[in-house]
Amino acid sequence: MKARPRILLSDSNGNSTAALASFAFLNLGLVQSLNSGALNPSEAIQCFYHADNCLYVREHFQSRAADAIMSRGVQLPDLFEHLPPEEAQRAFFCELEEMRALCLQLLEEERALVV
Repeated sequence: MKARPRILLSDSNGNSTAALASFAFLNLGLVQSLNSGALNPSEAIQCFYHADNCLYVREHFQSRAADAIMSRGVQLPDLFEHLPPEEAQRAFFCELEEMRALCLQLLEEERALVV
């Protein structure tokens, strides 16, 4: 397995509204990559849903939706460890859909602030 680059949110600059929108767009791409199989849950944790980013999101964004996205991302591999395969697959796709919906919610909130 080829190592994926590790993304650190703390390396980003800019205002919190733009950073939160970038966070949502980045997560939409990760959700799509997970959905298509281009990225597996363990790789997603290694490159993005790791402790450094979870802590950064909690401290800097102070957004329940952003925190929920990170929490769901961290727990994706657990589905396959604790559930039967078919149930894990269904739960995995449900979690991805929830993460996608939370990303869209963040973008709508950001859009409302700009208008």
